[in-house]
Amino acid sequence: MHVVHSSRELSVPPAKAVLTIGNFDGLHRGHRAITEVVRQRASALGGTAVVFTFEPHPRKVLQAERAPGLLLTLDQKLELLEGAGMDLVILEPFTEAFARTPPERFVRECVHERVRPLEVYVGYDFHFGKDREGSMRLLTEMGPHLGFAVTVIPEVTVGDRDVNSTRIRALLAEGAVSEAAELLGRPYAVRGRVGQGERRGRTLGFPTLNLVPESEILPAHGVYAGHVRFLDAGDPAAGARFATVVNVGRRPTFKEADPALAEAHLLDFSGEVYGRRIEISFGHRLRDERRFAGPDALREQIARDVARARSLLD
Repeated sequence: MHVVHSSRELSVPPAKAVLTIGNFDGLHRGHRAITEVVRQRASALGGTAVVFTFEPHPRKVLQAERAPGLLLTLDQKLELLEGAGMDLVILEPFTEAFARTPPERFVRECVHERVRPLEVYVGYDFHFGKDREGSMRLLTEMGPHLGFAVTVIPEVTVGDRDVNSTRIRALLAEGAVSEAAELLGRPYAVRGRVGQGERRGRTLGFPTLNLVPESEILPAHGVYAGHVRFLDAGDPAAGARFATVVNVGRRPTFKEADPALAEAHLLDFSGEVYGRRIEISFGHRLRDERRFAGPDALREQIARDVARARSLLD
């Protein structure tokens, strides 16, 4: 998959482009319904499956103080788009000046002149241009005059409600990671580096990796079963994956005022991996975080958590 950091970088339009446009935060099942159509149509036409997205997310520019956390880091988004079969991703720089682009100009310059798509596929709630004034109606009216067909992909629903990033964030805030995974089509995952901790887990017999997160959203405080995957070269090798028990919270048994963090105890693994980049995926919520009478009681509970995680992840 090829990535360009502005549509201006396209010296020539991609061949027989089949295009989708959007933010795609989460790349959830609703987004995947769109990218799958784009992939299939590009394959049928012998063309190029193209995603036009924005970096940073528009809300980070226009509503910086109120912008919700993102469900994906940029590298997660690009990896998922590549896995979805996209050939080209355009990361359009989103600035305050770009936000003032009239919708008609965006369609003519950014879409038509630079990409020259044969077909465009967008979600049912797609808006674009200055103040989000551009609607699907405008796009469907302009498309035939400029030489491309426009198709609106209907909403994807789970549990009689549409799949969207807001709903997924709400589920994560409740710790409902299994339900969030249904909407995402995969377990929710966060990335970061392994940082130095206070080695409390080691003294309990359950050493942990302390995540210095790159991701913006952690699930609600609690204990989870999931997996850790190593992302960079080293020992274990990149791609190595281990079942894990993850605590998200403030470790109230030891220090109520500790900042919230994610600590992962990898099952059947021991080793020093400080500085390594990892991804933690959350498969199941095991229990709430709570304060124990002391280290012995906590140790016994962690052993029960490990046993339950094994049964869920086998």
